[in-house]
Amino acid sequence: MVRSKASPVNRQDAGVVSAGGSPHCKLKPVPSRAVQMRPGFWKPRMDANSEQSIPALLHLLEEHGVVDNFRRVSGRKDVERRGPYFTDSDLYKWMEAAAFVLQSEDNPKVARMLDEVIDDVVAAQCEDGYLNTFFTGELAGQRFRNLPGEHELYCAGHLIQAAIAHHRATGGTKLLDAATRFADYLATVFGPGKIETPDGHPEIEMALVELYRTTGTRKYLDLAGFFLSGQKFADKQAIEGHAVRAAYLASGAADYFAESGHRTIMDALERLWADMAEGKMYITGGIGSRYDREAFGWPYELPNERAYAETCAAIANIFWNWRMLAITGESRFADVMERTLYNGFLSGVSLDGTCYFYMNPLACFRELQRQPWYGCTCCPPNVERMIASLPGYFYSASEEGIWVHLYDNSRLDWRLHDGRKVSLEQKADYPWEGSVEIAVSPEAPAEFALFLRIPGWCESASVSVGGEAERGVPPGDYLKLERTWKPGDVVHLGLPMPISLQESDPRVRENLGSVAMQRGPLVYCFESIDNPGVPIRDVELMVGDGFSAEFEPHLLGGIAVVHAKGLCPAPGQDRGLLYRQLGSVRLAMNEADLTAIPYYAWANRGPSEMTVWVPAR
Repeated sequence: MVRSKASPVNRQDAGVVSAGGSPHCKLKPVPSRAVQMRPGFWKPRMDANSEQSIPALLHLLEEHGVVDNFRRVSGRKDVERRGPYFTDSDLYKWMEAAAFVLQSEDNPKVARMLDEVIDDVVAAQCEDGYLNTFFTGELAGQRFRNLPGEHELYCAGHLIQAAIAHHRATGGTKLLDAATRFADYLATVFGPGKIETPDGHPEIEMALVELYRTTGTRKYLDLAGFFLSGQKFADKQAIEGHAVRAAYLASGAADYFAESGHRTIMDALERLWADMAEGKMYITGGIGSRYDREAFGWPYELPNERAYAETCAAIANIFWNWRMLAITGESRFADVMERTLYNGFLSGVSLDGTCYFYMNPLACFRELQRQPWYGCTCCPPNVERMIASLPGYFYSASEEGIWVHLYDNSRLDWRLHDGRKVSLEQKADYPWEGSVEIAVSPEAPAEFALFLRIPGWCESASVSVGGEAERGVPPGDYLKLERTWKPGDVVHLGLPMPISLQESDPRVRENLGSVAMQRGPLVYCFESIDNPGVPIRDVELMVGDGFSAEFEPHLLGGIAVVHAKGLCPAPGQDRGLLYRQLGSVRLAMNEADLTAIPYYAWANRGPSEMTVWVPAR
């Protein structure tokens, strides 16, 4: 049953998705501010994001006229409008990224930049609440003329999300008031008997549900439900179309279900998720296999060199799985979230945090490099807000206790369902090693459950509490440790990381006879720069016991490389015709020592060739 008016969650208690009061969520996300990331895998990336990525991108947004578009509308600057019709959303995503930084740290530089941008944005708002820099001047009377194609509500959704993130970070309401005025205006022009066309790019649905959670105002939830019904979400049988849009729509539907409990929505979410995870998702967690319309293909249509796998689509996949995890508490969603986070998402940004991939192929035999700017610059600010919000994805709470989803050096300071304070401190060298130590420190002895995610990739995990081993540690599930916890209790989690060879369903025709390497949560690839003299396109992997992992602290920011044995054609051989009689050409093969690196790290050392899937012998 949907509440007629929700009680807003305290801004300092709100998670990345503020489902703390959602009646149909099993897990309650904890706020980013409750989690301190310590030096490890993700903290340097978060630091690069706040110190390098966010300032650099704002400079580019200024250089390309995106901020000036708002100053033009407010009269602060006499310039022509620049960029596509959706550029407002790029700035809003940057603003949300900056706000998430402020939820985790005191950063005066980022705060100052954000305050100045907010001032320019709010000054451009119309008296009736409408705010879009494209539909001004000669186009002012043509609002909502082409909702399937011109993304006005998509831009509005990102404004709302940025405003909520800023309010939760600072308590300020200047941007939130502007976003709320815009949402109030939308509620007057959309709905039954009004404009009934949904936007062509979902995003507004997530934003309106979050605004409902923030303000308690029911009409925002109702409007989100109206847009979902316009998309006929509950009737969908398969995940299809533009990958980002499809996964954003599913994310909005999951938010709506968390508040409404409409069973047909959840049935559709399960149906679409299974269609994606069982036949339309890359081993990296990337989605959207077609260049044509950046779309999902048919089941098992997963080309490698022509994989589109847009970075924004990986982020959308994380959003969707995070929401499904909150609703159900099921580890399968956390497994996909982790797979995508470490592979299909992280490949989208350079190690220094200043260049980005729009698409993320699983094989590359041409020059392809990350860029600092794209004419459609949706991915860079999306990457930045994802990285800035990462602390909020590590833990959740429930009536039973505390849930640990991701592993890295971090500290959680939060509370149990009854209000008693509890701290967790993780020490790990994850994802390079699988040994994790978690110190549990309630303010006083307390009975509750600690839920540890045992990743689906780990077949032989071990867990001990105070030196006493736990029995029955199943992969792909949460291990429930229920006891009276005392300050100083320590949990040891062992996640062995053998080098695992993965094969595809044989219906993925491009991967027939090929394998991919995975170690822990990381998918590996062979890059030409690590394998001089070896034609990457032609290499074959010798399957056996000749695999070893070695940590290289000075390579690509510190990575574990995998050494393997392979075969490649001897130099100078004639391959014959493109098409020829079976068996007419037999190439002499030389043994080769091969080195593989984590997929996310490729293309950080100049142009190179790369492949994830390799024929196996």
